Amino acid sequence: MAIKNDLSFVIDSQLSLYEHQSTYSPNLPLRMLLYLADLYADLTKNENLYGRKKVKLPPPRFIIFYNGEEAQPDRRVLKLSDLYEVEEEEHKLELEAVMLNINAGHNPELMKACRTLADYARYTACIRRHAAEMPIEEAVERTITECIREGILEEFLRKYRAEAKRMSIYEYDQARHIRQEREEAREEGRQEGIEQGRLSMIRRMLEGGASPEEIKRLTGATEKEVEKARNV
Repeated sequence: MAIKNDLSFVIDSQLSLYEHQSTYSPNLPLRMLLYLADLYADLTKNENLYGRKKVKLPPPRFIIFYNGEEAQPDRRVLKLSDLYEVEEEEHKLELEAVMLNINAGHNPELMKACRTLADYARYTACIRRHAAEMPIEEAVERTITECIREGILEEFLRKYRAEAKRMSIYEYDQARHIRQEREEAREEGRQEGIEQGRLSMIRRMLEGGASPEEIKRLTGATEKEVEKARNV
């Protein structure tokens, strides 16, 4: 990907990992764990991990900024243990990531404390509003012009207008693509369920002694469907 949407840094011996997501995924804690493993490996590459001296590690914290269109609460804690296949009385490995909704109208205290974040929320909302009425390229261009005029991310947008436009179009298209894939997957699952139910009904009719001709007449099933149900 040409655009980076994650960031990590150490301040006052605290390792902070920040992720920006426009689509919600329950697998975010696992992804954070994999990021953390890579970071710790890099931070300790010159240390003697087999020695008697403790290798000091900065404790991590995990923050996810979410600005997707799917409804989410202001604050949500995602846990690695939610992904475990079996229940445990005590988890030997846990990771908690805090997901903060940074869409316009959410987390007002956070937005008040960070003007840039509040401006970004307004910028994103403006793009979505215009994109509902015009092509995304025009929507982004119009949004950038309006935001500069209204003092929203003005300095950044003046300096990086082309990059901001390209990034916004890419992010919007990516989010739309993911939504479409999910909708197609749900539809495929629904159709598969209908097919399985139909085959199950035909199989039960066969087991009950109904002839293929009778089944086709009563259900509208094809010869292929009857044969498939017979061979399941």
